[in-house]
Amino acid sequence: MLKDDVITALKTVYDPEIPVNIHDLGLIYGVETDDKNNVTVTMTLTAPNCPIADDVVAQVYAAVADVPTVGAVKVDLVFEPEWTPDRMTDEARLMLNM
Repeated sequence: MLKDDVITALKTVYDPEIPVNIHDLGLIYGVETDDKNNVTVTMTLTAPNCPIADDVVAQVYAAVADVPTVGAVKVDLVFEPEWTPDRMTDEARLMLNM
């Protein structure tokens, strides 16, 4: 399924300050696909003033675009709702000793 392939690709992108992928950190708020295999990723960052926000968004775009069956890619960066550590997966919490 396309959405599963996109999520797998997103798990290859890591937060530059935290050694956990952005999906497990809970930075991905949504992955939408349409009947033409276009993908929209809605995501956030751990802080709105992240100095490398553009780099992270570019990495997300590239990772999704590399999925063989994906059409167009759109990445929407949002800051509401605000990211909090409770969005992390249990695996991420274990990796960070939380």
